[in-house]
Amino acid sequence: MELQIKIHIGNELTESKEVVERLISENLTNKLDQYLNKFDKTDAEGTIEVTTEKNKKGLFDAKLQANLDGNSYRYEREDYKKLDDLINHLFDHFKESLSKEK
Repeated sequence: MELQIKIHIGNELTESKEVVERLISENLTNKLDQYLNKFDKTDAEGTIEVTTEKNKKGLFDAKLQANLDGNSYRYEREDYKKLDDLINHLFDHFKESLSKEK
């Protein structure tokens, strides 16, 4: 499967771009690699889009949108103190959804 990763980072988080990219990469390779294998067809396409920003309270908001071979997933969380916890949490929910599918 041809998988495209798109990362959108709010202006106030530009200094955290490398951290966000690393967390996404780690989640895809360590947490989701087995689950993404079922979409591994020659003509399959997929996109995973992650948006992170800081809100007015000074906390982190993020959303994960994925489209894998015609299946759509969306997860959104707000008001996290730690950016890494937020991103890992979104990928935990994504993994849970993928594990329920056959």
